[in-house]
Amino acid sequence: MKNLKRIALLALCLCMTLTAASAVTFTDAHGNVIELDETLEAYASFLLSGSDAAARKGETNLGDLWADALRWFAVSGEINSAFEEDDVTAGITSLDVDAEHTVALWNGGNLRGDIPEGKFNAETLAHVLPYPNKVAVVYMTGAQLVEALEAASQGLPYTEETASTCASFMQVSGLKYTVDTGKTYDRGEAYGDHWFKAASLSRVTITEVNGQPFDAEAVYAVITSNANFNGMDSSYMFKEAAQLSERSTITTAVVRDVVWRYLAEALNNVIGEGYAAPQGRIIIE
Repeated sequence: MKNLKRIALLALCLCMTLTAASAVTFTDAHGNVIELDETLEAYASFLLSGSDAAARKGETNLGDLWADALRWFAVSGEINSAFEEDDVTAGITSLDVDAEHTVALWNGGNLRGDIPEGKFNAETLAHVLPYPNKVAVVYMTGAQLVEALEAASQGLPYTEETASTCASFMQVSGLKYTVDTGKTYDRGEAYGDHWFKAASLSRVTITEVNGQPFDAEAVYAVITSNANFNGMDSSYMFKEAAQLSERSTITTAVVRDVVWRYLAEALNNVIGEGYAAPQGRIIIE
């Protein structure tokens, strides 16, 4: 009996050792050690561009994919199970607008790496987004949305001198917009270390929203990160709009997890021809 117990104990120790050896952990940009799911795997038919500040300079295929994942999470209804308990108690159990009025914005400074062509895993995605961001919903009028994009684009055209400012540049899903860099950004009140609030609006034009004409008076659900919700970088308008709407909220959903769900459920784990190149959502003149 003692020998059986000893064998069982040794087997348990060996099992624990092998499990520990095979576990993959990642230390995020805030110093949190997270355990990654080794079973996650997908295939990219093309290089998805996010490193070397690519997503700060203009639209990229990775920016399109990332923003699409956020919008998909919202319009598919998957977001409904991610509202905090207090929100549910307050009656927030779904979005207040339809799919045509739902867009996603993701700042290029929060994409820090490429997804290479071929197979990739959870560790690859963690290097692309090394921050513990959660999905947030901000309700904005069309006018507020234009101002948010105007402020986010203030560093363009991208140069070495404006690299930090261009971290706020927005990759998008569900809308198309143009930035006229021939016009000077009208700097208002200083905001943070690298940004200014927009004193007037002249450089950004939203040309359409989900195939429909843009409406400055309509209310749009902007799906983004908790960081933008709280006013990171140039996102003062996100913060102001969130404070004006009790329905705006931060969910429990981790952005990296949402991207994996999009890959698995919407793309069958294959990033194909649709993301071979940027899709023409942003024009920088």
